Amino acid sequence: MRDAYLVGAGQTAFGSMPSESYRSLFATAFDRAIDSVPGGLDPRSIDEAVIGALGVGGRQLGLAGPAITEHLGLHGVPCSRIENACAASGYAVRQAVQAVQSGMADVVLAGGVEVMTDLSDDVTNYWLGVSGETEWERLTGTTFAGVYAQMASAYLDRYDATAEHLSMVAVKNHANGAKNPHAHLGFECSLEDATGAPTVAEPLTLYHCCPTSDGAAAVLVASEDVVEEYTADPVRIAGVGAASDRVGLFQRDTYTGIPASELAANRAYEAAGIEPDDLDVAEVHDCFSIAELLAYEDLGLCDRGEAHTLLEEGTTDPDGAIPVNTSGGLKSKGHPIGATGAGQLGECYHQLTGEAGDRQVEDAEIGLAHNVGGSGGAAVVHVLEREGAA
Repeated sequence: MRDAYLVGAGQTAFGSMPSESYRSLFATAFDRAIDSVPGGLDPRSIDEAVIGALGVGGRQLGLAGPAITEHLGLHGVPCSRIENACAASGYAVRQAVQAVQSGMADVVLAGGVEVMTDLSDDVTNYWLGVSGETEWERLTGTTFAGVYAQMASAYLDRYDATAEHLSMVAVKNHANGAKNPHAHLGFECSLEDATGAPTVAEPLTLYHCCPTSDGAAAVLVASEDVVEEYTADPVRIAGVGAASDRVGLFQRDTYTGIPASELAANRAYEAAGIEPDDLDVAEVHDCFSIAELLAYEDLGLCDRGEAHTLLEEGTTDPDGAIPVNTSGGLKSKGHPIGATGAGQLGECYHQLTGEAGDRQVEDAEIGLAHNVGGSGGAAVVHVLEREGAA
């Protein structure tokens, strides 16, 4: 199979933009992705498009992809829409990579979009809940925060981590997000802020939960046959892994890990020919602070039950051995469901090309993006490598 490369990435700000449409948001992300390509890219060279979206509020559930591509002027370009809850655009990029690797396309647009803040709280909670098991979770009143609170309770009960470690995740990611002009919650918070905030679902406080956000993100994937037309500093998509699992948390064998994440990561590492210790930077799915702790372990950054030690030792800080969520993560950057996965890949792309501004990790060569759907019903992991990296 041919190698696939990221040659451009762009996104909107993530935040509350209820006057924007999903079309206008994605158009902004698309324009910024095109503008980011070092050698320039004519939109007419795009062979295919893949768009991720949950469709919060019921907007354009049918033919959402073509509705976006026609707005972009990509007439005649085949387009698919991917729905895998919060992992929608991560899977959209995976499909773009497959199209390039197979030889069906040389240049593919992939990304995602969501508009979430123009709805009432009750309606928004309903749409967030559809990513859980319908009969025994959503319709019985279990919220998205409630599911992750169960995971947090089980984890804190089993291991030496405490609620303060959940707050340490929030403090780290807010500090990173304060340096990100695209972040929804672009401000710092203290350990006291996070720990003393109102409880959302015990043991999760408000600062342990990501915001409800609007936004869009897009990336451009090119084949090895044409990549030199677009950049002299290519970022290879070295490995992709994906997995699914039972949608309902209560159906799984463990509450203290996400098996789909572990399986997806192992597949991505094997495809890329690397180990977790080879990573220089990672964007992980931290919809709630507990999710970042689980990700450390699921991705092999530490042993089971040892995630809190990475925080204590500063391993995942911007100047640590493996900086995690330099963008601010979902916690600070925001979480427009359909856009999150592509946004994570965009951050990794900018880190590997040295264009991350005040968030730049020194000498970053290998990055990872980890995107989860729901509470773990789906997961996708991409490993990116700056061309020439060892």
